[in-house]
Amino acid sequence: MKHKILVTGASGAFGSLTCIQLAENGHQVVGTMRSIQGKNAEIANELKSKGVQLVEMDVTNEESVNEGVKSAIDRMEGIDTVFNNAGIGANGILESFTAEDIQKVFDVNVFGVQRLLRAVLPHFRQQGKGTIIHTSSCIGRVTTPFLAAYSASKYALESLAEGYRAELSGFGIESCIVEPGGMPTAFMGAMLKPSDDSRNEGYGEMVYAPDASLNGYIGYLESIPNQRPQAIADAVATLVETPFGEKPFRTVVDFSGLKEPIENYNNVLEQTTKGIYGANGVDNLLSLNK
Repeated sequence: MKHKILVTGASGAFGSLTCIQLAENGHQVVGTMRSIQGKNAEIANELKSKGVQLVEMDVTNEESVNEGVKSAIDRMEGIDTVFNNAGIGANGILESFTAEDIQKVFDVNVFGVQRLLRAVLPHFRQQGKGTIIHTSSCIGRVTTPFLAAYSASKYALESLAEGYRAELSGFGIESCIVEPGGMPTAFMGAMLKPSDDSRNEGYGEMVYAPDASLNGYIGYLESIPNQRPQAIADAVATLVETPFGEKPFRTVVDFSGLKEPIENYNNVLEQTTKGIYGANGVDNLLSLNK
């Protein structure tokens, strides 16, 4: 079955590779990015050459999201799958991030998801079917030093996905989360830095640790041949092509040693969730209405 898929964050490594993979697999794909000009012109042209249609969308702007979704629906004559992939990272001493800094991260990684789903879900409910796939992170399950602002946004995304999974199951709308480990991409180098350096003195030599830690981690990731963004594209394509109602809720994509412990954690949480839902008489919300 061929699908009509909307992919946000199509200018990044995960988004662009996923768009290309899905298009090569015969699906209709609309990718979104804030602008198809300037620094994005090269990747935009490559995506177009692969048969991916592009729509400009800023997930931090509700009007832009609503217009982008409408345009995607018009171009494909519908949407049945959404890949929530637009994201921004953050790296630094947590105290040095202002509330406004962290708000910028949440505005993309959390509020952007909410804006997109509010634009898409009326269409999904009307047609009685739909698939939502989110890009989370392994550090949306466990927090590491200096990346906590980013982790917090992915923890929040995981919670939104849990809520939507239950509230939408009766409408025939399935939800999935992809949890990548770190990947050596431009995303790592473009992470938001704290804007308040007035507290650096209080941390002494630790102020150099965030960059040193990140650079060392990138070097480690580059040494692992399979730890590449194409693995995310492959995982999303597999989810899209898994029969409706049979998709796993969470998929961990990692070759750096995180996969097994995160999967173990996810399995325990899934059993805990089923127990809590059962005790409250709402375990039916975990079953998709097909």
